[in-house]
Amino acid sequence: MTRLELTGLTARPSQVWGGVRLVPLVREKPVEGLRLHREVYAGYGVGTVDVDPRTHYTSYIPHGFVADWAGEGAHSAAYGTQFAGGAPGARPRTLTLPRHRHHRLAKRQPGNRLRFLPLHLAMEGYLALHFGGPSTAWEEWSRQALRDGLSPRAEDAYLGWSVRGLDDALRAFEIHPGQCGVLVYAADALAAAFAVPHPGDYRLLHPTLVQDLFGELIHQYAVYGAPVPGFGARIPDGPRAGTLAGLRAVARKQEREWSEAHDTLFAGELLDTSYAFDRVYRMGSFTLSRFLPPFLRDRGGQHIGETITDHKGQVAYLKTFRLSEAQVRRGHLLQRLADADWQLPRAATALGTGQAELMRRIRAAGFESLLRDRGRQAPPHDGPVSRGKPR
Repeated sequence: MTRLELTGLTARPSQVWGGVRLVPLVREKPVEGLRLHREVYAGYGVGTVDVDPRTHYTSYIPHGFVADWAGEGAHSAAYGTQFAGGAPGARPRTLTLPRHRHHRLAKRQPGNRLRFLPLHLAMEGYLALHFGGPSTAWEEWSRQALRDGLSPRAEDAYLGWSVRGLDDALRAFEIHPGQCGVLVYAADALAAAFAVPHPGDYRLLHPTLVQDLFGELIHQYAVYGAPVPGFGARIPDGPRAGTLAGLRAVARKQEREWSEAHDTLFAGELLDTSYAFDRVYRMGSFTLSRFLPPFLRDRGGQHIGETITDHKGQVAYLKTFRLSEAQVRRGHLLQRLADADWQLPRAATALGTGQAELMRRIRAAGFESLLRDRGRQAPPHDGPVSRGKPR
């Protein structure tokens, strides 16, 4: 388990639009040797990724990112990003869209380039959590659980278009010199973190946040939450405020205080958590990874995400997704079951409950099909954003 370090990125004072707060992340120096650009697909579409011959991943995939670690080569600049007219819909599962087929979530392209699907690496990692199900035929588990495991797994999400105020905030607020990222809050709950290696990449990828996936909780906070207070600098009276140099020093002090307070009060849930990292692809001196939280029930918001880090461990690229409380509960339950080798008595003891209550939790989490059928019918499925077929 490793903590997420945002070395080289500094938070600037936030900008507020209603219940949405954007916190710019600025680099003093771009990360050398890596650039990101966007691979645009025709229209908005539902994409299918062939993970392996027997496993498929289906989701709303508006675009891909291409990492180029060839230096300042022909493909070093970001391109093709713009606001698109008309939101395609609030819920990805309700869209009737053209279907794209991809081979692998991360695929090498000619030259030193790698195409990957932003956020979907992280989501696929969450969906694959203990995907195989029970490894031993304990009497409580059904034949389907032993044959197919947790297949299919599905999770719902909202498009950024449907997070109230996000598109207006992204369009209205300025981009700072040196800005390479942003933290997005809804009703002061951290919704997402996004960072790239170079300010030129960020300027062109900034609008793509309205096409990202956001959790249900963030959508509700944006709809029902009250407007949040904006940042206001206070210039104290005194001799230093009477000169331009003095005002500049006071303003910089205010920026430092904001950055320190932000990291402690706002972003603490992201930065003070230890994550399990899974390496996806090695790109020269850079590494593409995804991460999962510890799924602890007594914590606040928990996030999944993906990073590109250099040989020193500095984060060049970051994108995160805040899990809902129900998603955290499912992850926590699966972790405890796997730790107990899927023996219900052992898992119940570890959770401090009885076996009957544990079975109730398994059904409430949507995993009833794993249990032996005693005349119970599983509730109808509500339709997936992401689904994996049997391996």
